[in-house]
Amino acid sequence: MNTNKKLAYLEEKQQEYSFSGAFYGQKGNDILMGSYGYANRSDKLANQVDTRFSIASGCKIFTAVAICKLVEERKLSFDSKLKDCTNIRFPHFSEDITVQHLLTHTSGVPDYFDEETMEDYEELWVSRPVYGVREPKDFLPLFQDDTMQAEPGGSFQYNNSGYILLGLIVEHMAGCSFTDYVEEHVFRKAGMLDSGYFEVDSLPERVALGYVEQKDGKWKTNIFSLPAKGGPDGGAYTTVEDMAKFWKALTGNRLLSKNMTEMLVKPRVEVDAEEQIFYGYCGYMEVDDHHDAVQYIQMGYDPGVNFRAVHLPQDGTTIVVCSNETEGAYEMMKEIKKVLAV
Repeated sequence: MNTNKKLAYLEEKQQEYSFSGAFYGQKGNDILMGSYGYANRSDKLANQVDTRFSIASGCKIFTAVAICKLVEERKLSFDSKLKDCTNIRFPHFSEDITVQHLLTHTSGVPDYFDEETMEDYEELWVSRPVYGVREPKDFLPLFQDDTMQAEPGGSFQYNNSGYILLGLIVEHMAGCSFTDYVEEHVFRKAGMLDSGYFEVDSLPERVALGYVEQKDGKWKTNIFSLPAKGGPDGGAYTTVEDMAKFWKALTGNRLLSKNMTEMLVKPRVEVDAEEQIFYGYCGYMEVDDHHDAVQYIQMGYDPGVNFRAVHLPQDGTTIVVCSNETEGAYEMMKEIKKVLAV
């Protein structure tokens, strides 16, 4: 199947899924890019391949890279205790929580958004003003005084609060804001010039608004459904091509040393034995029978935000799908995998 036929097939699937967003797929010299739907429904502004999308938790990997950079600089270690890495006090937290526990979702700290008990992230902001949530410290009232939900070092339990804590560690150890640190040490080094932690009330050009479908079939934007500015646990904006640049920079050891990159991408905690899914500092990954990673997986879900990306280390294949609606990215990623014969 030639490139035109592949794109025609994806166009057909986009209509089937009513997908709104952009995609990038690369395997060897075969590169596919495309965009559909509207970045702004009111003004009928179409999404483009260089449109910037929020990627929700898909940017936790940037937080992990920032931590690894500080470890390289010997400002902390993976065994450093949370209590020694920030001057913020957590009265009911275990003193045994380490940086590694936070990175691998095994810290046991209370999660401010527990996905097992709360279905919709939007519920968090019904009685809390989202416009006041712009820095990692602004999340503290949501969990700082709560009790532990498990002992450190236990089984994997996905935890957004843990990444807020990692962001606070970055700020304490680096002496600057978390977002400034990531933008300098990750985005600029990787050549991700369109990426950033933008504030929803002062967005730059080429940013897609996120849309949530209501029960009556009408659409609303997600500006009151998410914090005003993203941070360590999610909410950065990027383009599909910038995410491909990120993986090239990471695997080319331009963000971290070769040794530290290997530590970042190593499988560490079992998530799903049947599906052979593990979690490492870099996020989810599928492993083979020898526990070698065969596919790195990024995902992000928020009201009006849907992001999926995979990177295959064996041949460098990278697929990135960003949507400015709540669903659709995973379905399009499967179709891109099919036409690239992944």
